[in-house]
Amino acid sequence: MPKVPRDISGKELARLLKKCGYEVTRQTGSHIRLTATSKGFEHKITIPDHQTIKIGTLSNILADIAEYLQISKGDLLELLFL
Repeated sequence: MPKVPRDISGKELARLLKKCGYEVTRQTGSHIRLTATSKGFEHKITIPDHQTIKIGTLSNILADIAEYLQISKGDLLELLFL
């Protein structure tokens, strides 16, 4: 399983999440709101628009997205970062 990257920005993560069907729906201050619709369910996630997202925050965001997509966190990491 690939490791969670330690130097990814909010904008870069938002760009990578397009691979999973997420689109930026709005940006308020230093937070980016993304929305995806899959199997009739809408999923919204807010990510910080920081130069570097803290590792714990990024890990929680990825775990939430993996649960929504019904894939393992490892599979999500491979999809996004390999």
